[in-house]
Amino acid sequence: MEQDTNDTTTLGILGGSGFYEIEGFSQLEEITLATPFGKPSGPFILGELNGVKTAFLPRHGRGHLYLPSEINYRANIFGFKTLGVSHLISVTAVGSLQENIAPLDMVVPDQLVDRTCQRPSTFFGEGIAAHVSFAQPFCPDLSEILYDTAASRGVQAHQTGTLVTIEGPMFSTKAESYLYRQWGCDIIGMTTLQEARLAREAEICFAALAMVTDYDCWKDNSEHEVTVETVVAHMAKNLAGAKEILKESVTKIRQTRCCDCRDSLAGAIMTSPEAISEQTREKLSPLIAHRIPTA
Repeated sequence: MEQDTNDTTTLGILGGSGFYEIEGFSQLEEITLATPFGKPSGPFILGELNGVKTAFLPRHGRGHLYLPSEINYRANIFGFKTLGVSHLISVTAVGSLQENIAPLDMVVPDQLVDRTCQRPSTFFGEGIAAHVSFAQPFCPDLSEILYDTAASRGVQAHQTGTLVTIEGPMFSTKAESYLYRQWGCDIIGMTTLQEARLAREAEICFAALAMVTDYDCWKDNSEHEVTVETVVAHMAKNLAGAKEILKESVTKIRQTRCCDCRDSLAGAIMTSPEAISEQTREKLSPLIAHRIPTA
């Protein structure tokens, strides 16, 4: 069905590996969106989670169809924006690069390092230039809610951490894993960087709940070697806790935003309004209409 733009959704949730549904959803409805950037990973599932309007999307598609590099990040985030989402939570599996962050822990990262090379990471270009601040890539208010909720539930949670996003789909070599440790990175994954960048351009508050599944491959014994079997087993153990954290967190999100995420594009668009084509205005209308004077 086509989207009803009057049915505004506040919260968005991106599900990761093994996370294809949320128990406790009510008033379920599926919406298939077409975006200027192509098709999202699948239909958006709309409903209420603890009384909060929520849009849910498994980033890899149902049945895990897409590699990290194949995910249409722009279509996914544009879809959330079109649905009126103001707060977006990413649930993601990561490996640990530090001894004190153990498998089955959870991390709410506050920094990112980009090691991807094949993925579009901006909505802009092709006749419109924008340079958005990304010094603090995660929304501090939404991140605090996730961490406080996890900690209050007795989860071994880490309030900060630098997440390095790699291209994949292979896991790291030992040399790469050692390098990321030397850089001071704390956890490693394959999807978060593009989601955070695009959410910032869309003026959406974005935070991640990272579930630690392994020690990457920097440990020197085979017991800690990262495998799909290890990742899946630890994901299954972590997912139940993650879903409970989400259910509790959604009730703490304020409708009125006090963070800077809501004004990310203020002053960021460099192109003169008269130089922006009508085609580009229409294409990016959900993102820029309130920032660009009418031609």
